[in-house]
Amino acid sequence: MSNNQPIRAILLCLAALLLFAGLDSTTKALTASFPAPVIAAARFIGNLLLMLVFVGPRSGREMMQTNRTGLVWLRGCCLACASVLMALALTRLPVGEATAIMFFSPTLVAVVGGLVLHEQIGLRGWGAVLLGLVGVLLIARPNGGLDVMGVALAFGAALLSGVYQLMSRTLAATERTLALLFYSAVVGSVIFGAALPFFWGNHMPTLREAALLASLGVWGGLGHYLFTAAFRYAPASTLAPITYLQVFWATLLGWLIFRHVPDLVSILGMATIGVSGLLVVLRQRRAQLS
Repeated sequence: MSNNQPIRAILLCLAALLLFAGLDSTTKALTASFPAPVIAAARFIGNLLLMLVFVGPRSGREMMQTNRTGLVWLRGCCLACASVLMALALTRLPVGEATAIMFFSPTLVAVVGGLVLHEQIGLRGWGAVLLGLVGVLLIARPNGGLDVMGVALAFGAALLSGVYQLMSRTLAATERTLALLFYSAVVGSVIFGAALPFFWGNHMPTLREAALLASLGVWGGLGHYLFTAAFRYAPASTLAPITYLQVFWATLLGWLIFRHVPDLVSILGMATIGVSGLLVVLRQRRAQLS
């Protein structure tokens, strides 16, 4: 069977992005009742249990073997910290706007990757960074109605997500995808599992809240699985522009669930961040062709 199946790849990617948007929307709904570390613990522990039950019996040895263990664990710490910052941001921001700010991270990856890996950034790369910053400022503008601390938390999550993506790119040459997914779940489970006694409090979840907490591992675990599977059937240059549709899914769910509709300036900011990311994709594609 040919691995060049772009339609299948796009459908898998779209499904994964919808699951990621569902993860953020569920997280926002739970922030009304639980602290962010408790929500993060439910996500990572659920993800870990799913991997142990469904992947472990078939590929247990493969998902536990690493070559650069320290960096693998550091990558997991970056994802864990980005996740809890995003959960904190969602206590203060609508889902669509928070997701849009998070999508500034691919632009940051291009710049940091250029500086660290000594790749040429060029005018298009720096222009993409400035355009992305303009998009963030349009969303977080004064008198825009958004919480400044929430914007700062989402921006911090974007920075950490950028480091996570850069480390993923570096480790992809020596580590198996299953191992990277597994240890991300392990690190998050250890960090937030240890934090649970300090943040749980006396609130016992209702049946609905328990179901939502349990669903976090499904959204995240299945989403990452489908997202990874999509790249088996198409190159990153094909799928990268599509990932920005997560902002659309997040905005749609924010409207359906929380009845929040971004104003025109915020929509312009989201679109500007998307354009900055597309400039990065085009730059990378041109570099591959040259």
